[in-house]
Amino acid sequence: KKMRYLKKSLGQNFLIDKNIINKIINSVNLKNKDIIEIGPGKGALTEEILKKKPKSLIVIEKDYNLASQLKFKFLKNKNLTVVQEDILKIDLEKIQKEKGIIFGNLPYNISSQILIKIIKFKKWPPKTKNIIFMFQKELGERIIGEFKKKGYGRLSIITNYRMKIINKFL
Repeated sequence: KKMRYLKKSLGQNFLIDKNIINKIINSVNLKNKDIIEIGPGKGALTEEILKKKPKSLIVIEKDYNLASQLKFKFLKNKNLTVVQEDILKIDLEKIQKEKGIIFGNLPYNISSQILIKIIKFKKWPPKTKNIIFMFQKELGERIIGEFKKKGYGRLSIITNYRMKIINKFL
């Protein structure tokens, strides 16, 4: 079996902890929902999402090799679409569905850009009902930063302006 190394240039960090995956998955009802997953990597979260019987699942993976592996791994899942593309170049606002859910174990080097991309959606509130992102601890602290407390700044101000942020677990 070939070893798979993380690409530092893509900020890859694979989610493999089953306990964390289950906490993420169980934070919302996925049955019959339209779901988008950003940066699925090797598909650990994808696999669990599919077990919850979503209506549709679109996974967006920039890495060509990973996207190919995902297409092969989930070949039998007719409601899964693998899109090999840079998330920053995709019109997420156009592909989101009514009351859908967006998941992302985000690549750390572009995670704030992805968040800003969603905050800048023209139509607000968006069609998407829930956005569930995993951030690097330091960035998470900057997003949930409260006035005059550690991490408070531009990112927490604009995020809180448009979103209701719920910190599920650190």
